Amino acid sequence: MDVGGGVWSVPVPIPGNPLGYTLVYAVESPGGPVLIDAGWNHPDAWLALTEGLASVGMDVADVRGVVVTHYHPDHSGLAGQVRESSGAWIAMHEADIALVRLFRDVVKDGNHKNFQADMLRRAGADSHEVAEGVANRPEPPALPDLSLTDGDLIDLPGRRLRTIWTPGHSPGHICLHLEDADRLFTGDHVLPDITPHIGIYPYDRNDIDPLSDFMTSLLRVTELGPIEALPAHEIRFPDVSARAAEIHTHHEEKLQRLRTLLAETPEPLTIWEVAARMTWNRPWDQLPPMLRGMAAGEAAAHLRTLEARDVIERTADEPVRFVIHS
Repeated sequence: MDVGGGVWSVPVPIPGNPLGYTLVYAVESPGGPVLIDAGWNHPDAWLALTEGLASVGMDVADVRGVVVTHYHPDHSGLAGQVRESSGAWIAMHEADIALVRLFRDVVKDGNHKNFQADMLRRAGADSHEVAEGVANRPEPPALPDLSLTDGDLIDLPGRRLRTIWTPGHSPGHICLHLEDADRLFTGDHVLPDITPHIGIYPYDRNDIDPLSDFMTSLLRVTELGPIEALPAHEIRFPDVSARAAEIHTHHEEKLQRLRTLLAETPEPLTIWEVAARMTWNRPWDQLPPMLRGMAAGEAAAHLRTLEARDVIERTADEPVRFVIHS
């Protein structure tokens, strides 16, 4: 789709995922197009990306670079293949590059399944859920060439595309402000109808607080005002500031519900037990293993924020349990 101002969107499918597709954006420049995200690493996705670019007169071999909004496989998966086909650079925020290095080292050492299984056990998953949860994990993405920090301008001749660091959905998630057109590529940070996943991995970490980071990042985006948002999923929408404020309110309400749940439960709960009692888009027993794992990650993030606010506390048990602060 021509979204105007020398920007095109290409829907790249995510096989077997309810999101359906990732919107990869191609931004024209005299030095060749720069892609924002690349899509899932799958033959059908590669075909959709290359044919989508060709349909608007672009050859993947002419791509100048790929800016990855964050390391997740539906955004970074095909970046390496684009680089192999074109010689393009791959850019990502430094915090997510550190994670890509870590994941690649874990896979190289052959410990990724053990790492995943141990994380699930410590959260309170039973042995059957552990076995299901470690199956079919995607390969880590290609290692980027360029490290980005907040405020960096992207190498896009004739245009001004600036990095805005918006941690939360991932530690190195970025939005990209096309300053010459006053539009914002939001990645997964702000979406028009759904709220992005905010999780902690491993679930029982207590040295990070991604939900608080995310909510701070939302407030930063609201300061941009009512500009058009070009998200990585669903559809573009006209007022990123208003939507960011709505998502911020949604999470405050979710935190209050979780506080009430723990206050009304006499015994300490594991992360897995909390996730099973929270409200999702389907009942807990109907969630497939991957979505249960993501739900547990999101439950952990909300628990961690309440802990950081001194509302709840964790026990020294394994698996770790949470209870209202005494």
